[in-house]
Amino acid sequence: MKVVILERNTVGRDVSVDCLNGLGEVTIYPNTLPGEVAARIEDAEIIIANKSPLNKGTLKDAKSVKLICEFATGYDNVDLDYCKERGIKVANVVNYSTAAVAQHTFALCFYVLEKLHHYDEYVKSGEYARQSGFSNFDLPFTELEGKTWGIIGMGNIGKKVAKIAEAFGCKVIFYSSSGNSSCKDYERVDFDDLLRESDFLSLHCPLSDKTRNLIDLEALKKMKKTAILINVARGPVVSDADLHTALTQDMIAGAGLDVTGTEPMREENPLSGIMDSNKLIITPHLAWASTEARNRVVEETYKNIEAFLNGKDRNIVNL
Repeated sequence: MKVVILERNTVGRDVSVDCLNGLGEVTIYPNTLPGEVAARIEDAEIIIANKSPLNKGTLKDAKSVKLICEFATGYDNVDLDYCKERGIKVANVVNYSTAAVAQHTFALCFYVLEKLHHYDEYVKSGEYARQSGFSNFDLPFTELEGKTWGIIGMGNIGKKVAKIAEAFGCKVIFYSSSGNSSCKDYERVDFDDLLRESDFLSLHCPLSDKTRNLIDLEALKKMKKTAILINVARGPVVSDADLHTALTQDMIAGAGLDVTGTEPMREENPLSGIMDSNKLIITPHLAWASTEARNRVVEETYKNIEAFLNGKDRNIVNL
């Protein structure tokens, strides 16, 4: 089998992909720009990608492709309908980053909630050493206990976040953007009630026509002024421009983002102008990227391909 890895660096250079070499003739590219995809996959039978666009435009001359594997759970870079027409199977990796994303959700929350940037700078600036008292709490913060934690996207990550929030004493509610959730463990509410009731709102939903710009200015206006928004899902679920308006006009208290509308984040993104880290923290799409998770995604991709070569379907998303 001719295997082409289009974006090897998306799992990190510190993580080995050597196990994939045993699957056939493997060609590895550190990264691939959209305009380079078609030429690089022309002879491929198996493609491993992450963000590279795989659609009719890039796949039409790749006559031998039988399987596309994602180094990820998401597959919005792949045209599933076109692949199904061609008989190309598409496999993703599930549950590999659940623990990491849930962990990062609360890291973002606490950084904003407890004003950690402010207090760290207060100590390191020498102000703490110069004061007479033993403590300083000039920027107040609250507890999670007794608050309401809202969730959009009650899949594996959403459920993990819900359990952690419960452990902190939160009431958990959720909204199903697809309308198809079977979760019975937590109270399901409509979108407006979710916005109005949530003290913390975390996003764990896939990007779709139903979720694109779901959190826009109209939605943000319905949230509590004390609320904190956490987005570890997909950037376009939130309107960056509208979130900028909400934060600069104090419609909500703060936000923690691991994703933005474009990746990498563009300099002209209005959110890049918010320098107050007590109000906004942005990390570069790393919530999923613990060392353990990145090793798992390679191992699971290997298992997906191994199953395919043995005539079995494993994590195929377009059957």
